[in-house]
Amino acid sequence: MRTDKRSTDLLHSIARVRLRANLPISMEVHVPRFDDLKERCRDDWQAYCQHEFIRQLGAGTLGKDAFRDYLEQDYLFLVHFARAYGLAVYKSRDIADLRRALASLKAIVDVEMGLHIQYCAGWGISEGDLMVLPEARATMAYTRYVLDAGNRGDLLDLHVALAPCLIGYAEIATWLNAQPFVIHDGNAYAGWIAMYASDEFQAAAAGEKAWLDEHLATVTPKRFDELATIFRDATRLEIDFWQMGLDRRF
Repeated sequence: MRTDKRSTDLLHSIARVRLRANLPISMEVHVPRFDDLKERCRDDWQAYCQHEFIRQLGAGTLGKDAFRDYLEQDYLFLVHFARAYGLAVYKSRDIADLRRALASLKAIVDVEMGLHIQYCAGWGISEGDLMVLPEARATMAYTRYVLDAGNRGDLLDLHVALAPCLIGYAEIATWLNAQPFVIHDGNAYAGWIAMYASDEFQAAAAGEKAWLDEHLATVTPKRFDELATIFRDATRLEIDFWQMGLDRRF
């Protein structure tokens, strides 16, 4: 009981000091997480995840040529996505992050690019066509921004710049599946939705989000502001990528 009384007296003394100094008696420290990045650019994130390109895709009304153009540019994006994970290997400062980056790089180069080529073939786009594609301005803008963010910054900067793609596509698929206007039967784009709604892709996105939550938890407010700017800019560039596909503007 004596120990409890001393502890209570000490707390009361601290409270009196804080009150005299006009300090709050208790302060809750907010630990930043990935969702805070989204909150910082809420309107941009919604404009990206609920873009008209996505809405038309879900409703099955998106023009076929617009989707083909998107698929072609998305292949080029995958090439630079692989380069970004190669940079992540270089930027990794411990073996766990190095292995994570290397596994992602190998998955893109050895698996995902091949699957994308097969998917494109179903839309009348040959591998030869993909090899000679010119890059659209929106493709160049986003992919070079990601690589520049990684080159100038550290591994966290790079992951934040990539997050709108990996985590965003998972959220888009989840959002689409919850919308009453989305058509699955007879929708030429149902396979696209199913791919990003799959357990495998959702798990990958959840793993990336968990990694970001862990690393964001240790940053200062100033550092978080810097990362929020990168995330906002990358999200806006993703919006431009959708708009490029919708407008067929290169």
